[in-house]
Amino acid sequence: MQVGDLVEDFTLQNQDGVSVSLHDFAASPVVLFFFPRADTPGCTLESCGFRDIFAKFKKAGIVVLGISRDTVAKQKKFQQKYELPYDLLADPEMHLIKRYDLLKEKKMYGKPVTGVERTTYVISPDAGSGQRLLHVFPKVTPAGHAEAVFDLLKSSKAASAGKK
Repeated sequence: MQVGDLVEDFTLQNQDGVSVSLHDFAASPVVLFFFPRADTPGCTLESCGFRDIFAKFKKAGIVVLGISRDTVAKQKKFQQKYELPYDLLADPEMHLIKRYDLLKEKKMYGKPVTGVERTTYVISPDAGSGQRLLHVFPKVTPAGHAEAVFDLLKSSKAASAGKK
């Protein structure tokens, strides 16, 4: 997927087992941050970063959604433990993760493993021609990432288009 491309709609369950679709947020910019596993050090740092400045995203009309291959129950536990104020979407069969080509070979303790590459996508509101990809943050470093995403949106027209 390239910047400017239409983003295909999807539906996943959130931490409460409620179906959430991308088109539910057609009027707002959407931040989709994919993370490898709930309640692991890097994923917790990244998720809490979004939590800590979530009020800024909300005030600007920007939707934040975290996605991992964890189950609904694991996402719920993670959300409650760290008081995350946004939806965490469960993709245990990795349909969306595979669609976004985020399964990559990594090294863990010197051994090759296949895992989800930490990546964030910023999606525009639907201006009549569908929701489009505005920006991709590949191979994300968790510390300071939420601020970088917010700064990008704040400086773009996408943030103001999502305000109500």
